[in-house]
Amino acid sequence: MSTKCPDRGITKRVSIFSRILLLLLLVPKLQHIMLGMLDWGDCQQVERSEGKVSGAWVFGGTRVPVRALFENLETGATIDEFLEWFPGVTLEQVVAVLAHAEQSLAEV
Repeated sequence: MSTKCPDRGITKRVSIFSRILLLLLLVPKLQHIMLGMLDWGDCQQVERSEGKVSGAWVFGGTRVPVRALFENLETGATIDEFLEWFPGVTLEQVVAVLAHAEQSLAEV
């Protein structure tokens, strides 16, 4: 999976986000199960360490849990707001996480 984020791909990636968010909103009871089932080890923009945030998957180089992205988007936050609230997280990381989630869920 490419971790590059060319500008021309942003619109496509936001479309990916919309589909994932719609799925999470339609099936709220499964949200935590689905996110927990994803194999984040294949996503190069996230990391996990027992010494960081109790071993939760976090955006690389930060202590921001991946789950925080989905929780904020679910409550109506925009990607721009999320990036403003969590300045250590990059747009490239958000796009990679959303793309990874979509790809993983499509394989289920």
